[in-house]
Amino acid sequence: MSIFKRLYQYRELLKTSIKKDIGGKYKNSFLGVIWSFINPLLQICVYAIVFPLIMRNNIENYTVFMVCGLIPWTYFASVINRSAGVMIENGNIIKKVYFPREILPISLVTSETITFLISTVIIIGFVLITGVGISTLILFYPLLLLAQYIILIGISLIVSCVTVYFRDLQHFIGVFLQLLFYGTPIVYSIDTIPERFRWILNINPMTHIIEGYRDIFYYQQMPNMKSIFVIIAIGILVVLIGYAIFNKLQKRFAEEL
Repeated sequence: MSIFKRLYQYRELLKTSIKKDIGGKYKNSFLGVIWSFINPLLQICVYAIVFPLIMRNNIENYTVFMVCGLIPWTYFASVINRSAGVMIENGNIIKKVYFPREILPISLVTSETITFLISTVIIIGFVLITGVGISTLILFYPLLLLAQYIILIGISLIVSCVTVYFRDLQHFIGVFLQLLFYGTPIVYSIDTIPERFRWILNINPMTHIIEGYRDIFYYQQMPNMKSIFVIIAIGILVVLIGYAIFNKLQKRFAEEL
């Protein structure tokens, strides 16, 4: 419980860090927060044109299908990529001022979550424009977001502290995310994968999270609640493990940075 007590004591610093992260991302940018829409839209344009031609799929409303996977994936990948450098980027502050170091990865994940919430407008826009529509199942959106947020907190804690000691991890993460992109049903349907290989996708938490978003936005059916609660349970476990690792490694952050 000590982590919650410290976060509460330093809640103003946490709020400031979140605001600074969101504002700093688009600092001196003419379009500012609009880039939260432009970047994903450019990706969507490329994938919507290229992948149907390459894969020759017959998925109805393919753009909507893909958007429901690509936006959550962008949120996931952005957090992992940025977590690898968050301690190094704040090295000078860490060496000079005491504060709970876990504030840095937590504020990063939270600021990226706010960006994801903004980007969700793109998903809603596509389902409305294409006629797919919005159903009451959108009420399950916060539960899916919670599952993704929890697991990202755990991963961010691990990645941010390990990178301080092993800087090459930043490069490995880039390669790993590229491989994981194709190991997640973002631009293709899980049904196109032979049955004997689907277990590979099923052990990937992002598979279940993305399928959950598709259920509520694209298929408009009840998401697999069992999978969602399993992901939440796994996320809590990852947070506990991540914090244990973080708490042990943070003692020598100042020396390593």
